[in-house]
This record gives sequence, structure tokens and C-alpha cells, in this order.
Amino acid sequence: MRHDQIIKPVIMCGGSGTRLWPLSRKAFPKQFIPLYEGKSLFELTLDRVAALGDVLAVSGDDYRFFVQEIAEKAGRNLTQILEPCGRDTAPAMGLAAAFEESPDDLLLFCPADHFIPGADEFRTMVSGAADLASAGWIVTFGVQPSGPSTAYGYIETGEEIRSDAAKSVRFHEKPDVETALQFLSSGRFLWNSGIFLIKRSVLLEALQSFEPTIYEKCMASMAGAEQDGAFWRPGDEFIDATKKSIDYAVMERATNIAVVPFKGVWSDVGSWDAMFALSDVDEQNCGKLGVTENIHSIDSKNTLVHASDRRFVVTIGTRDLAIIDTPDALMVSALDQVEKIKGVVSDLDAAGRAEVQEHRRVARPWGAYDSIDHSDRFQVKRITVKPGARLSLQRHNHRAEHWIVVKGTALVTRDEETFLLKENESTYIPLGAVHRMENPGKIPLELIEVQSGTYLGEDDIERFDDEYGRKTQAKKELG
Repeated sequence: MRHDQIIKPVIMCGGSGTRLWPLSRKAFPKQFIPLYEGKSLFELTLDRVAALGDVLAVSGDDYRFFVQEIAEKAGRNLTQILEPCGRDTAPAMGLAAAFEESPDDLLLFCPADHFIPGADEFRTMVSGAADLASAGWIVTFGVQPSGPSTAYGYIETGEEIRSDAAKSVRFHEKPDVETALQFLSSGRFLWNSGIFLIKRSVLLEALQSFEPTIYEKCMASMAGAEQDGAFWRPGDEFIDATKKSIDYAVMERATNIAVVPFKGVWSDVGSWDAMFALSDVDEQNCGKLGVTENIHSIDSKNTLVHASDRRFVVTIGTRDLAIIDTPDALMVSALDQVEKIKGVVSDLDAAGRAEVQEHRRVARPWGAYDSIDHSDRFQVKRITVKPGARLSLQRHNHRAEHWIVVKGTALVTRDEETFLLKENESTYIPLGAVHRMENPGKIPLELIEVQSGTYLGEDDIERFDDEYGRKTQAKKELG
């Protein structure tokens, strides 16, 4: 790589939260779950690419605080673009290209939810492909198949460009088993990793040529982008961009695609099968995930178990199962049937089940809350507020609240009053009172909140002041 070649990593943070349900949810997709040695896939991705250059993250508004909090925890600086709505990978990549300024900078697009343990090997591979990208090639990294998988797209390789790169003949969508076997036996096919290294000007020219609407809407929305604290908000023109993946928009049409074989271990962690491969297995090939000390197995074989901190899980004589336990949902599946989970989630979503959207424990920019119990007239939550953080100044029109501090100190605003609550002290927030809770201390504030009233929905919030830029009335949000 020449010294004047600048690589700018772009982490794509979208996700639907369906393939690893019930551990992942729509409001908390897999890239933000601490799956590997206490780190999330997003944090591992950030660690892997940060040494290459300044990091840009493209995410939805719902995920902005997850991205920011993980970056702060990891001690990494990044810039974050918030998509006004999801439009798939081609418009998301277009936003990143429109945001950057130098036409010769190389953009490394990486999904946030891949598992790639060899960080040094990955960076060496990317740097080695920089000359190709600078010369005008759209570089993609193809993974050598380990079997006839139907879970991945494939790239057919053709004429050699150089010893470590070949031209792309075709991109193929996820095949059936028979086709996957044909791909594997031919020796010409690699799995599509979804990782791309592209010169900014080359990407913009490709979008302008193949998808002019995407190009125009991305350029217009970034021209009118506004900075909101740590975030950049593109203009609403982005909403009219065509919803399309980069594979359909560019990769299946362009003739300047260079395929570089991926070096090292790669997984998109797209199924419970893939999670099984990452788990610690015993001599009976049983894998444990989550709170492993809450798992005990007897005479079980080829079984994957995930346990939460809420329950002890025991397996006796199980065979070829995935048992995924969370505080509010339990999934038991044959290991060879776990790919059907997307259909299950679709059915649950159509039925209006809340478990599709969020966990019982819901993260917020100021901390988190855990819904402990509820009925039609009451709801009990355990609330944690980070040191120095505070909720919005708000009121409710249909419910009253009781707060009991169990750890730390709370600074409470209630109408015209402001007072401190210490451990084992409590207060009452009447219906209609303007109130706020904040943590002035240096340790997390924990309290129990008991809500009572005729309506307990999270859209019963009228905000008067909020430092996180959320709307005055926000559906399904707390504080």
C-alpha cells in the first residue's frame, strides 16, 4: 500500500434481529449483544478496523446510542450517520460516500455483525488489496466454502488479475442444496462476505451509472445533513432512495469487480448453527453460551444451550437440540431446523407479540429498565441510571409512579420541588406531575418503579426537555 492511500473504515450497523431470536430482537439486533468474551460483534469490528483509519458508522436512529455507548466503552472515536429510514446496503453505502470528501480515499465497508478473530491478518489482507482499489477495482473478499451452505450468497471467480485476485464472473443469491453442491465441486465459487474496499469516486460513479435515483437522493440528503451532537442526520431526500442491496445495485452489473480470497476465520454469525461453532464445547459436543454457570447437562450430546442470569437450565439426555433461554422467551429447536426461526419471528410479529421487538431489559441512552411484572392496572420496573445521566423532564397523563431507591442516590424533580433520595428512601409522582430523575453520583443508580393507572403504555410521555434529542411524545420509549 502506498503511503498516500488512505483507508477509511465504514461499519454498517443495520439489522433486523430475527436470525438469532430470542437472543436478538428488532430493537436489539445481534451486533450489539455481548456474544464473545464479553464483547459484542460491533465492538470486535470496531477494534479490528480502527487501526486502519478514522471510523464512520452508518446506523438507524434506533441504534444510535448502542453504537455511541459501545464506542465510548472501547475508547474508540467514530463519526455516526443516522439513516432517516432503512433502505438496504446500496443507499447506506451511498450516504457514506457522499459524506466523505476526497475522491481518492478508499472506503472499507464492513458489516457490524461478522465474527473475524484474526484482526492483524484481516488488516494485512485489506492493506494488500489497496493497490487494486486505487486502480479502480471494486474489491470484494470471498470466503473459501467449508461446505455446501445455503445460508450465504456466492461469487463465481474467473480470469486472474494477479496471483491473489481474480475477476468476478457473477454474484449468486443463496442457492438450494443441489446448486450449492455444484458450486462447491466446481472450485470456482467463494462465499460472499459482504466486505468491500472501494475508492470513493468509483463507488459514486457506479451508483450514478446503475442507480441514478440512489445517487441523487444520497448526494442531496448529505448536502443538507445537520449535525446533532455526536451524530449526522441526512436530509429527508434519503427516504425516496430506491431500497436495494449493493449486490443487486452494483455488484451484479459492474465489470470491474476484483475478488480477493479471504484470509483467516470468518462467520456472519447468521444462525444458531454458527453460534454453536463459536461456543465452548465439551467432550459430548455440547455448547454453552450466555451465563454458562447456570447450565448443567447430563448425558446430553450435540446440544447448544444459552442461559440467562434469571434461570438455571438443566438438560438430561438431549440430542441435537438448540435450547435458547432468555428472561421472557424460550426457544427449543432441532439443530437442523434452526434456519426456520425467521418464519417463526414473522408469525410472532404478525400476532403482535412484544417479544419480537424488545427484551424484557431495554437499553436507553441514560441506562436501562427491566420490566419485572405487570398487569392491566400496574407495572413494576427495575431502573438503572448511569452516573451523571438523567431522564427527560416529562409527565404522564394516565399513570402515577412510586420510586424506591435501592442503590446510589437520585436527584428528583417533581413540579416545583427538587430533592435527593438515598438508599431505602422512596417518593410518589402523582398523575400529571412534571418530573425528572437523574443520577448525581459516581456509581449506578438503581431503583424500583411501580406504575399504576388506567393506561401504562410507553407512549404516555410528554417531554419538555431531553438532552438526547428524542421527540416530545415518543412511542414505546421510557424517559
